[in-house]
Amino acid sequence: MNVSLTIPTPHREPRALPGDLAMWFFILAELLVFGVFFLAYAFARARNVELFNASQLALSQLSGAINTVLLITSSYFVVRAVDRVRRGHSRPAAVWLGAAMACGGTFLVLKLAELGGKMSAGITMSTNVFYMFYLGLGAFHFMHVVLGMVILGAITLKAWQGGYSAANHGGVETGAAYWHMVDLVWIVLFPLIYVLR
Repeated sequence: MNVSLTIPTPHREPRALPGDLAMWFFILAELLVFGVFFLAYAFARARNVELFNASQLALSQLSGAINTVLLITSSYFVVRAVDRVRRGHSRPAAVWLGAAMACGGTFLVLKLAELGGKMSAGITMSTNVFYMFYLGLGAFHFMHVVLGMVILGAITLKAWQGGYSAANHGGVETGAAYWHMVDLVWIVLFPLIYVLR
């Protein structure tokens, strides 16, 4: 007697990207823009190594490191918020989002102080090639953090009002995806501008 055993394989649904697809296209476009800037920076640095190294010495690595910790921590808080809202806990998600916004706000204050200090010392984008990139990339990323704060603020308010549920939380995932992109860009920007010699 010939007996064949077949082991059923579990059916797995294809996993969709969290959040809104339009946001993912926007994130991809933003990453491409930053990627072009990073390549231009690398090319300019290769042609002016001594100038870049000397100019980097005037930057505060401590300030950059603190800002890195702030953004990584804020991304962790956003992850916690997404987890809470997926479980149907909208108000606790709002608390985590508020904590992420506090980290983002502190980042902005420190970055403003850093950029303001350079400008009050007479450093502008025309000082040299390094400062053109430092100020330009810093300001460009700063604007993205501001936009991220606006997005987080909107979804925090809606979450606090109970506007999300376990079945309907795409807005939180969409905002989280954008915030993680802002964090990712800084994780590349910090060593590139502040650390690499």
